[in-house]
This record gives sequence, C-alpha cells and structure tokens, in this order.
Amino acid sequence: MTNRIAPKLLAEFIGTFAFVFIGAGAASVVGNGVGLPGIAAIAFAHGLTIMVFAFAYGSVSGGHMNPAVTVGVLAAGAMGAGEAIGYIASQLIGGVAGALFLSIVLGGTETGLGTPALAHNLALGATTLTITPVAGFMIEALLGFFLVTVVLSTAVAGRAGNLAPLAIGMTLTLNIIMGGALTGAAFNPARALGPMVATGNFSDAWLYVTAPIVGAIVAAIVHIGLARLVQERMAAVEPGSTARTPAE
Repeated sequence: MTNRIAPKLLAEFIGTFAFVFIGAGAASVVGNGVGLPGIAAIAFAHGLTIMVFAFAYGSVSGGHMNPAVTVGVLAAGAMGAGEAIGYIASQLIGGVAGALFLSIVLGGTETGLGTPALAHNLALGATTLTITPVAGFMIEALLGFFLVTVVLSTAVAGRAGNLAPLAIGMTLTLNIIMGGALTGAAFNPARALGPMVATGNFSDAWLYVTAPIVGAIVAAIVHIGLARLVQERMAAVEPGSTARTPAE
C-alpha cells in the first residue's frame, strides 16, 4: 500500500464506520411505527453524518463512504479500478465494524441494528402497502441514481465548490424521507451489509447490494452523455460568435 492511497482508504473506513454507527444507530433507537417525524430524524442522522464527513475527508478521498458512489465515479472515468477496489473494501469493512460496535453499545442485536427491510402491510391512510422485491429494487436503484447524480454533478464536476457536501447530505436526507418507510432506504451496500453481518439477517441482501450499483452506473452514463452534449454544443459555437446560452 503506497503512502498516497493509505490516507484515502483510512478516510473511507472512518467515514463509513461513522455513517453506519450513527445512521443505523438512529434507526435502531427511533425504531418503527413512529411516522414521518421518526423517519425525518433517521434521515437527518444519515444526511448530516455524510455531510460532515464529506467536509472532513472530501479533500482526502472524495468522501464516497458508499460502494455505489465509488462504482459511479469509476464508471464516469474519474478514478482508477485499483483505487476503486481499495475504496470498496475499506467501505465494507468500515460498515461491518460500525454495525458490530453498535451491537456492543446497544447490548445485542434485538433492535435489528437498523437493518433495511422491505415494507410489509405498511399502513397508508385507509390501505396497506407491501413492497415487492421488484418494487424495492426499483426504489433502491432510483435513490442510488439520485445520490450518484448529485455526487458527479457537484463534487466530481466541481460545480458546487465547497458546498458539494451540503448538496450530497441533503440528497441523502430527502431520499430517506421518501424511501425510508418503503425499503429502509439504504441505497448503499456498506450501509446494508454492515447490520446484516452483525445480525446474521441477510434478507434481500442481493437487492440492497446490486440495486444502488445499477442506479450508480446509469447515473454515470447519463453524466457522461450530458457532458458530451455540452461539449458538442460549445464546439458548434465558433470563436467570436454572438450566440447566447439559455442562461443569458
């Protein structure tokens, strides 16, 4: 391991450890059946943790703290495969360590340690809702798409400057407010697998691992496509042209 990659891997480990410990911890403490206020509390616990650690470690590793984000950045051509593998390993180890430490603090796994699960007989007004694996896959993939789109458009493209962690943290928060009651809104393989390993409950693990990665890859494809369209448009405007952009 080179001196250049070591700080990045450590940053990803610490950030993911904190994300799972605080985010899954909030889900464990708040529990189920508390309605929107409880979901909002869980959402902000996740979002604020990502935001502060992205501010802390963004300049070191980029502050991914999510294998799906790393896959998206890799697919967009913004990092190498070897580095991406190291990131994902550090994130997964950090997620498991965070969940195991949480189980020690909470005295066991009775709370479920915030393990994400598809909703069954969720009360919605006068009806109930059960999320099928297909619907759950679509939700987790879409939430992953939203997150990686924001990461690529802010932190990677540099459009938001120093405010990129704020945009990323708020995206995470909004995603969980919408999807928390439906799938647990993990859209992060490390966030899902950490509690699963600690509790031994691997229900729908394939979904929580693959769906956000699929969403991330689609986000990278869209990001690359939009960038090419912008380049082609700018190339079509000859030097000295008086053509104006829509923003003007």
